[in-house]
Amino acid sequence: MPIRSYDSIEAGIRGCFAPDVVIKERSYVHGGDINDSFCLHLSNGEDVFVKSNTLSNRGLFDAEETGLFSIASTKAIGTPDLLCKGVDQEKQISFLMMEMIPRMGRIEDYFAVFGRELAAMHLKDTSSFVSDGNYGFNSDNYIGASKQVNTPKDTWTDFFRECRLIPQFRMAKRYFGSTEVKSVIRLLDKLDDILIEPERPSLLHGDLWSGNFITGRDKKAWLIDPAVYVGHAEADIAMTELFGRLPNEFYSEYMSVYPMQPGYPDRRNLYNLYHLLNHLNLFGGSYLPEVINTVRYYTSTR
Repeated sequence: MPIRSYDSIEAGIRGCFAPDVVIKERSYVHGGDINDSFCLHLSNGEDVFVKSNTLSNRGLFDAEETGLFSIASTKAIGTPDLLCKGVDQEKQISFLMMEMIPRMGRIEDYFAVFGRELAAMHLKDTSSFVSDGNYGFNSDNYIGASKQVNTPKDTWTDFFRECRLIPQFRMAKRYFGSTEVKSVIRLLDKLDDILIEPERPSLLHGDLWSGNFITGRDKKAWLIDPAVYVGHAEADIAMTELFGRLPNEFYSEYMSVYPMQPGYPDRRNLYNLYHLLNHLNLFGGSYLPEVINTVRYYTSTR
C-alpha cells in the first residue's frame, strides 16, 4: 500500500505519530551523494530518518518507495519501514521519511544469511513486476541520480543492450573519440555472443554495492537505496564485486541456494560496465580509463 503524502515534514510527523509530536533535535547523517539525509529526534522519544531533495527530484523518492515495497513484497530479505513522503512548497523540498535503524550488532553468520536471503529474493516470481515482457520493470526509475530506463523486453540481452548500455553510452558520448565509438558499436553488436539468458528472470536490487545494505533490527542485512528491475541475477552479484568483494561466505551460501550459470566470471565486468558508465556520467572523467579498458577487453579478445 502506498505511503501517505504530506505538505511538510512536520505535518508528516504529526500524521505518523500524534498531533502533539514535534522535532526536538536534528542531526545530519553523512554518506549519501544525492540527497540531504538527517535523523530527527522527536518529542515522543522516537527517531526517524529523513531524506530531502529539490522539488524537481521528487521522483527519486517515488521510485525508492516503489523499489523498497517491491523488495519487501518478496518476503525474502529485510528493508526499512517507510513512514511517509511529501513536497514542501514553502521550503522548496521533497522528502521521504522512514524508520531510523539504530546501530546494531550482527548475527554470527551475517554474510552467509545475507547470501541465502538474496538468492531467495532472486528466485521469487517476477510476473507482478514487469508486464509485456520478461525483463524490465513496470516503471522507469533511477540509478543514483541518473534516470534508469526499464522498458520491458523479451530477452535479457536485448534489455541489457537497449535499456542499460545504450542510454549510458549516449550520455557519455562527449568522452569518446571516433576510435572508441567504433569499439562501442562493436561491443553492442557482440552482446549476443557474450551474455546468456538466465534460467529465470529475477527481481534485482540493481545497485548492490556495500553502501546499499545496512544491519536491521533483526541483526541481519537489509537492503536500502534500490534501483530495482527484473533481470539476470548475475548483475546483482557482479555489482557486489565492483568496489571490493563481500566475504567469501556470502558467495558460497548464495550459490548453495541459487547456483550460478557457467562462465559468470567472464561476464562480470560487462555487467559492471553499466555502473562504471553511470559513475562516469555522474562524477566525471576519472572513470573513463576503466570504461575504455572494459570495452577494449570485450572487443579485442573475441
